[in-house]
Amino acid sequence: MAEPGQLRVLIVDDDPAMAALARQLIKGHGYPDPQIVTSGSELLASSEPADIILLDHQLPDMTGLDLLAALKIRPGHPSVILITGNGDETLAASALRLGAEDYLVKDGSLPKLLPQVIERVRRTRVLRSTLVAAEEDLVRAERLAAIGQLMVTLHHEINNPLMSATAELELLLVKSSDVDRAALENIRTSLGRIRDVLKKVGDLSDSRTTNYLNEIGMLDLAGAQPVSAISRGDAVLWVDDESIARVTALLLRHAGFTARRAGGIEEMVREAGRLGVSLLLIAQPAGAGARPLGGFRPGPERFYTLVALAEGDGETERKAGADVVIPLPFDPGSFTEEVLRALEKSSL
Repeated sequence: MAEPGQLRVLIVDDDPAMAALARQLIKGHGYPDPQIVTSGSELLASSEPADIILLDHQLPDMTGLDLLAALKIRPGHPSVILITGNGDETLAASALRLGAEDYLVKDGSLPKLLPQVIERVRRTRVLRSTLVAAEEDLVRAERLAAIGQLMVTLHHEINNPLMSATAELELLLVKSSDVDRAALENIRTSLGRIRDVLKKVGDLSDSRTTNYLNEIGMLDLAGAQPVSAISRGDAVLWVDDESIARVTALLLRHAGFTARRAGGIEEMVREAGRLGVSLLLIAQPAGAGARPLGGFRPGPERFYTLVALAEGDGETERKAGADVVIPLPFDPGSFTEEVLRALEKSSL
């Protein structure tokens, strides 16, 4: 997913002054120079890839609402921000229902709001991409768990007979004649291969497959990746939003934490005093009201780093004891770096 310096923005507007203003605002905030088209038909005919499309509602040949359905199925699934000359709640609701990410009015607030909305949409796209990775990571974990169960079965049902057969074979090799030895050596080699396969399956840290025959897949024992040796301790998450919980857990696991979710403030309090917990992460749950950190109060002496995900400037969370506040929606590209920086600072 595109970082700010790689973001591809396409402006669709027949008003030269408006298009020039949007272009200036986008470039002025560190994004690449956007492309500009002036009509709906030109947009549909364009093969220019885009991450975000700034779409004027009133175009010479059609409306922005007419275009939204077609834009949703374009390659890369660009995010659309509809821009109109008149504020209209009905139009805004229709645009959002048809798949627009946001809605802006061409008024005095546009120069301030446009860069903010583009950055929010960019972060949302990154979060969605990371959520897909989190779902894939969950599937891999479930597959590895199934492989682990299979491995226990194999050891129980195969390993003992295999060891017995290997021991009997070694006795036969001692007593064998030269005529029998070659055949027995072949059997020894085959038993050794079975033993090695069992070990490889037991050492699997990934569940990728490779093609075996006629599109039939098999576990890729040769391509298994080693498990990272980095261990940063346990991370406990109190996050009400399921998508954010999965994304943050994935990012923390990849950074070397053992991530698990807490069910509420009582569990967070218990986990805060548990040996091995090095990180607590809180996104204030819905219904927690105005209580900072959902009512959690860090102790005066603690051995964990407290991270808060929050909307706004985060000042309330900092005053309540958060070591670092990451604004929502957060950027997965910098999330881990911010967490590790806070962890290092807390350990000094």
